[in-house]
Amino acid sequence: LFTHVNEKLFSKPTYAAFINLLNNYQRATGRGEHFTAQELAEQDTFLREIMKTAVMKELYGFLHQQNRYSSEQEFVSDLKNMWFGLYSRSKEERDSSGFEHVFSGEVKKGKVTGFHNWIRFYMQEKEGLVDYYSHIYEGPPIQDCEYDFPICWKVGLYSQHASKQCQLSLGGHPLAIQTYTWNKSTYGNGKKYIATAYIVSSTH
Repeated sequence: LFTHVNEKLFSKPTYAAFINLLNNYQRATGRGEHFTAQELAEQDTFLREIMKTAVMKELYGFLHQQNRYSSEQEFVSDLKNMWFGLYSRSKEERDSSGFEHVFSGEVKKGKVTGFHNWIRFYMQEKEGLVDYYSHIYEGPPIQDCEYDFPICWKVGLYSQHASKQCQLSLGGHPLAIQTYTWNKSTYGNGKKYIATAYIVSSTH
């Protein structure tokens, strides 16, 4: 799938912190996840780094104005629960999270589910662990992306109460991201975890 990636991008603090999270999960559903102190610290580091970016500051500012959060600390705490909080996809084990499913990928009954992140795919392809045979794409050419964090983080916040498609623009091109909440369990005062988020189309 990838012919060239400028890996200097991966030295950016947000990308480096993100990549550190990818080896913190069991691939198979049905096997409970247990985070070490270091892995929990890596989650905090990632959240701290993305909160330094302009887009996350803008997002927090908007939600603060809407009286959704009274402080940035409350916002970050909710992000951590929403994306990293564990729930069960199989056998009553706390074996999954929105982050694991969307960005790292899981294996359920021998099939890969989630795995919606290009960085993860690139790294697996480079190591010879995945092979991409073909694709159909009718949208505009994709150029180098300089965004400082995975776009699904922003979209995921708007899926707290309903699963829906979110229309947005990336580099001047319209696209849609489908989000789903996890409806079988909640955290806090009935808040919902992220189940998945992925690009579904390029609209014209």
